[in-house]
Amino acid sequence: MDHFSPDLLAEIRNKFAFIEDCPFEGKRIFFENAGGALTLKSVVETSSKFAAIPDNQGRTNAASVALMAIIQEAKKDASRLFGSSTGQFFVGESGTELLFRLVRNAATSAKVGGNIVGSSFEHPATRSAAKHWASQTERKYINVQHEDSNGDVTAQLYSQIVNPDTRLVTILHASPVTGISVDLEAIAAAIRSIAPEAFIIVDGVQYAAHGGINIDQYNIDGYAISPYKMYSRHGYGFAWVSDRLTQMKHEQLLDGPDDNWELGTRDTGSYATISDVVKYLEWLGGKIENTDSRSVKLYNAAKAIAAQEIALTELMIDGEDNIKGLKDLKGIEIIGGEKNLNRKGLVSFRINGIPSQVLVDFLNDKGIRTHVRKADHYSGNILDPLGWEDCVRVSVCHYNSSEEIKSLLLALNEFQLD
Repeated sequence: MDHFSPDLLAEIRNKFAFIEDCPFEGKRIFFENAGGALTLKSVVETSSKFAAIPDNQGRTNAASVALMAIIQEAKKDASRLFGSSTGQFFVGESGTELLFRLVRNAATSAKVGGNIVGSSFEHPATRSAAKHWASQTERKYINVQHEDSNGDVTAQLYSQIVNPDTRLVTILHASPVTGISVDLEAIAAAIRSIAPEAFIIVDGVQYAAHGGINIDQYNIDGYAISPYKMYSRHGYGFAWVSDRLTQMKHEQLLDGPDDNWELGTRDTGSYATISDVVKYLEWLGGKIENTDSRSVKLYNAAKAIAAQEIALTELMIDGEDNIKGLKDLKGIEIIGGEKNLNRKGLVSFRINGIPSQVLVDFLNDKGIRTHVRKADHYSGNILDPLGWEDCVRVSVCHYNSSEEIKSLLLALNEFQLD
C-alpha cells in the first residue's frame, strides 16, 4: 500500500513530465529512476525561460542584476536542501566532473605524502578520480572492501584501513547498483578520529533523491550530486565545498577572488532549477504538515519520500495477497538481501540461469522500463565478488505507485510461467 493518500499521490504525479508515457514508445511504467529521475514540469518551464535570455551576470543592467539575484537565491535554497550553514555551492558539467574536480583539488592541496583511501562500494566517478590522483601525486591508493552480504560499507571497515597518514578519503552515500546507503556521519567520524586533517569527498548522486541531506552533521569537505537524478534536468552538476578546502589552493582564474570556485559564466537556468526542486519539496512537505518553516517542510518531505519508497520496495520483495514478491519467485537472488533497512528505492536481482537482458527485454515488451547492470567498469566492483555477470535493476521514486509495483510483479510471475 502507498504511504501517500490516493489524492496526494495523484497531485505528486501530476507535477512530473512523462509520468505515464514515454515520448517515443507511449504508455509505460518508469522504474529506471537511478538512471535519471523524471523531470518536474516546473524545471522544464524554467529551463526554457532561461535558455532564451541573452544577458550575462556582472553587467550594469536590469537583466544582469536579476540573474545574479536568482543565482544567490538558489544558493540559499541549496543551503536548506543540503542542510549546510557553511561552505559554498557551485555548478559544473556533471556530478562526475565535479567529483573529479573536488578530488583533484583536495589531492593536490593536501600535505605531501601519505595515502588516499576509497572503497570498492563506490561508483567509478570517485574511484577513478581517487586512483588517478593518487598516482599523479605519488601516493598509495588503499581500498576498503565492501560487504557483499549487505551491499554496503561501514564505519568499522573504514576504521580498519584509514591511518594517520591518510590525506584524502572518498565515500559513496548510496549505491546505484545495490541500492543501499551508508551511515555517512559515522564513517566521517571514524575517519576524523584517526586522520583529522584528511579531506573527505562524498558522492551523493544516487542518495540525493531518496533521503534528506544534512551536511552540517557530516563534517566533510565536498558533496556532489547530479540534479537530473533529483527531478531536475541533464547538463549540469551541483556541488558543495567546505570553507576549509576553499582556503587551500584550488583552481581559479589568476587574480580573481580567492574563494571563487566558479569557472566562467554560470548557467542561471541551472541554479534556478535547483530552486524549482526545493520549491517542490517544500510543497510536498507542506502537504504533510501545515507549517511556515521551510526547513521543517524539507524535513517532512524527506521523511515522506523515504516512507513511500520503503513501502514500494517492501511490496516488490514481499508481494501482496496472491501476487508473489521477488523473494517467493523461483531462482531469484536479491543484492543486499531481502530485508535491508538501508535500502533506498532500488532493488537489484537476478534469476539464476537466465541472462538479465532477457528479463529486461520481456518487461520492456510489457511496458515496464527497468535496466540491466553488467559486470563492467560501472558495476563490476559489486557484481564480480558475487560471481554475477549481470543483474536487473528496478529503481523507484516516491512518485511511483503500488499499482505499478503490482504490475511489475504480475509480469514477473507471468515470465516464470512461460
